[in-house]
Amino acid sequence: MTMALEILSVALLAFLTTLFLLPRFKAYLENSGVVGTDVQKADKPWMASSGGLPVVFGFLAGVLAFVFFDGFLLFFKTDLAKIFAGTLSVVLAMLVGLLDDIHSRRRGSRRLGVHVGLRQWQKPLLTLAAAVPLMVSKAGVTLISVPFFGNVDFGVLYPLFLVPVAVVCVTNAANMLAGMNGLEAGMGSVALLGAGTYALISGNLEGAAIGLSAGAALLAFLVFNFYPARILPGDSLTYLIGAAFIATIIVGNIEKFGAIVFMPWIAEAFLKLRSGFRAESVGVLQPNGTLRSKHDKIYSLTHVGMRLGLTEKQITTSLILLELALVLLAFRFVTTV
Repeated sequence: MTMALEILSVALLAFLTTLFLLPRFKAYLENSGVVGTDVQKADKPWMASSGGLPVVFGFLAGVLAFVFFDGFLLFFKTDLAKIFAGTLSVVLAMLVGLLDDIHSRRRGSRRLGVHVGLRQWQKPLLTLAAAVPLMVSKAGVTLISVPFFGNVDFGVLYPLFLVPVAVVCVTNAANMLAGMNGLEAGMGSVALLGAGTYALISGNLEGAAIGLSAGAALLAFLVFNFYPARILPGDSLTYLIGAAFIATIIVGNIEKFGAIVFMPWIAEAFLKLRSGFRAESVGVLQPNGTLRSKHDKIYSLTHVGMRLGLTEKQITTSLILLELALVLLAFRFVTTV
């Protein structure tokens, strides 16, 4: 009971810290010119972007509070090296996204506010740095259950190959399913809260602290980001979501659970691959409030909702419910195998 209360208290702190910081960061980002256009609205409003900044501070508040409670009050003897490795991975990934968010065209010394972003090849290369803390801390277990092969011990290949590949792929995949008000934070919070809860039930406090702190901070961001949004996530948030999720999975040793929960992003990556990663998830607003895809074929999960004649809010809600269903399925499936 004490262990569960500690985790819940740090998650609550992460939520409240993010909720407190959001309006202040919103004003700061707008004054600094770090803004984006909500392209699926009739009036195309400009608003603060790069929502990963307030979220990462809320996340850090939760994780550091957990470290304090565990080190000075409750003494559960958790592996602090793994917690700090996962935390550093999340911060590094968020910084890569922040670089992408603030990369705009300039004329002389004047910032034009036209978003350019990093080149496609630069993103996976830079996110590789986020894998290093998890690699050197040797987080995770090298023995993995592989379909048709059973349990396979990957040995040194696990930290040197599988971990960096997983971090780069998951972090960048989380950046693909995006563009709708509340979509990134909604699906991300469900996935992280689910993974964090499963890690807690499994007795892995390190994974639980990372997952529940990140998930609670995202839930607070959703208050400002759900339709109609008052702040946009930007790549700093999507990269944070991907890094927090894979850090929770690796540190928490819950790979099977993570594979099921991450299925929408895996499907999105394959759909985007069909278009050569040129397709957009966003659509064109119609007079009746629905969205029309810019493409003739389905290159994103959001395009399915557009084909069904759904609004932006309905598409977001449907995908969040899909993610919730997968989390519940993972709880049922993984605990019975």
